[in-house]
Amino acid sequence: MTATPSPLDAGLLDAVAHGAHHDPHSVLGLHARDGAGWVVRTRRPLADTVVAVLDDGTRVPLSHQHAGIWEGALDARPRAYVITATYPDGSEYTADDPYRHGPTIGELDLHLVGEGRHEELWNALGARLRTHDGVDGASFSVWAPNAQAVRVVGDFNSWDGTGHAMRSMGGSGVWELFIPGLRAGDRYKFEILSRHGAWVMKADPMARRAEVAPGTASVIDDSSFSWGDTAWMKERAASRPAESAMSIYELHFGSWRPGLSYRDAADPLIEYLTDQGFTHVEFMPLAEHPFGGSWGYQVTGYFAPTGRFGTPDDLRYLIDRLHQAGIGVIMDWVPGHFPKDDWALARFDGEPLYEHADPRRGEHKDWGTYIFDYGRREVRNFLVANALYWLQEFHVDGLRVDAVASMLYLDYSRNEGEWLPNVYGGRENLDAIAFLQEVNATAYRRYPGISMIAEESTSFPGVTAPTDHAGLGFGFKWNMGWMNDSLQYISRDPMYRGHHEGEMSFSFVYAFSENYILPISHDEVVHGKGSLFQRMPGDHWQKLANMRAYLAYMWGHPGKQLLFMGQEFGQLSEWSESRGLDWWLLEQPPHRQLQDFVAQLNRQYRAHSALWSRDADGSAFHRLGAPSWDPNVIAFSRRDHHGNTVAVIANFSGVPIQPFTLDLPAPGVWEEILNSDAGEYGGSGVGNMGIVHADDNGRATMVLPPLGVLWLRHRTPAHIPSPTRG
Repeated sequence: MTATPSPLDAGLLDAVAHGAHHDPHSVLGLHARDGAGWVVRTRRPLADTVVAVLDDGTRVPLSHQHAGIWEGALDARPRAYVITATYPDGSEYTADDPYRHGPTIGELDLHLVGEGRHEELWNALGARLRTHDGVDGASFSVWAPNAQAVRVVGDFNSWDGTGHAMRSMGGSGVWELFIPGLRAGDRYKFEILSRHGAWVMKADPMARRAEVAPGTASVIDDSSFSWGDTAWMKERAASRPAESAMSIYELHFGSWRPGLSYRDAADPLIEYLTDQGFTHVEFMPLAEHPFGGSWGYQVTGYFAPTGRFGTPDDLRYLIDRLHQAGIGVIMDWVPGHFPKDDWALARFDGEPLYEHADPRRGEHKDWGTYIFDYGRREVRNFLVANALYWLQEFHVDGLRVDAVASMLYLDYSRNEGEWLPNVYGGRENLDAIAFLQEVNATAYRRYPGISMIAEESTSFPGVTAPTDHAGLGFGFKWNMGWMNDSLQYISRDPMYRGHHEGEMSFSFVYAFSENYILPISHDEVVHGKGSLFQRMPGDHWQKLANMRAYLAYMWGHPGKQLLFMGQEFGQLSEWSESRGLDWWLLEQPPHRQLQDFVAQLNRQYRAHSALWSRDADGSAFHRLGAPSWDPNVIAFSRRDHHGNTVAVIANFSGVPIQPFTLDLPAPGVWEEILNSDAGEYGGSGVGNMGIVHADDNGRATMVLPPLGVLWLRHRTPAHIPSPTRG
């Protein structure tokens, strides 16, 4: 076991010593010698002595060769060894050698990464605690195909990565290293040597946990969570969301009730959503983001829940509790762009990598962000796997995909000459379309019963059509046209609404062309638009009456519903992420009554399948006319699969209309199941004593309350009580 001079070139040893070699494992670690025996090499700069301690206790002194590289010869191959080094101050340090370990990523994983087909990419790349070769530690792998070298830096090496250089795994562009002894909670980053010779320090794109902002490091995570939502997940897999009730409460976590963690929020949020009757909660983005003012829409950690409110397992706890309470969870997802922070995805390995290299396709100038290169298979795989990650690892029931229109069109928010046409000369982004089709088809194949939701503001055809029919394959599309038109209408003085009836009814022309969600989202109560309450005309009472009428009309209209937090009780001020809602308003009876009304809306909506089971079926919808036509009255009926029928009659004028004659879909008794003008909700109490009678031709005479909406349910024979016998 005599040490012999290394035959390796000094330049090679210099590169390895400085952590700048693409394959340090080819030098360091255990290697067969030419002829016979083995040689062990390790990097221990500044050491006085270095010894390899074999698994049988044998101590093999190593000799210094060059630039902190030590070497010793062995007659036989040991099963394992550790390195003990002493230093001039008398200290001694013993550690396992990362470079004696084989790769932790297999050939199949590398093949799938290279093909852009790894549906569980998070199990191949990133940092993962594991036992490897009988040793506990963490494996690191990262895709950086343009890098000359990559190092792991972190708390465990005092942020000096020269001793933890990674090896290139060949043409896949993946780099890999196993570091023994690391634990959950250790912070780390990747240090990347670009083609231009500059070192850049980057957070891990696949990190499952991130340091709490303003820190930017990635964190090794180890989930120990045990799910308790088996019944929910089983029921979800058998469900058809388009034919189910869906009433969504959109929530910005940090400002709903400021100061709550994921775990703290579970009880109050479940209680609130249950009392209010919402079927789903939609969280604005919870992936890690550095700037709170972006509301989460400028993501730097696509696989890491933001640490502002707790750990990833804390978020799992919240979702699990919501499921056990019968509440679905939708999360906003942002695959359309990412920020230019120099420690994140931007120019990740010194070159455009995740972003398209051509600024005509790779930059959103309005937003100051980069656009993903959807035509690059590894980038497309990153995004597809990210969607699957939230569905798989966090059991979310749907993803609302942000800013789809910005992805679909190459000329989105660009002037002439600032965009590059597709291969056919058109404005459609064919790569982005292919990506959306892939992510939707894959998500629905793997997780039946989930909902992929597009925030798409144009008339792009087939957003919710199946991908095998050339559609984008979404489950739902936000109905932005309805939102814009109806808000414009309802903000008008009732005196003038009769001239603009089309703003409220035009949506019926296209309501059945897609599976729609009707959104009153956060975007409608910021940037000077004011709250929904502020957009209503009239005095305080009239504003609340308008809100009740508007929401009742919205809940009755074909499509699912989404309402941003605070609007359910008439939030006075415009929303800001920097402060909480005006919960004090609930001490005022009119606002408490509005909140009670929204809860009643949800209860009646969920109880009557005519209002949700055939949202996209035009044959189940009928406009109702009458001799007493009034331009301020909009009436229609809806029918479920069993013939149960609900009529929705809205009077958007400021005065009662009586008598009003309307042709209902069937003769007999029609029960008033909702009156937005009822006294218990703060209204004037105008109504029909709970019952409307239609003659043999279906014609009925009734009273329409001011700024009011009625829901009437047809009493089939089963609903009509038997006459009392004397």
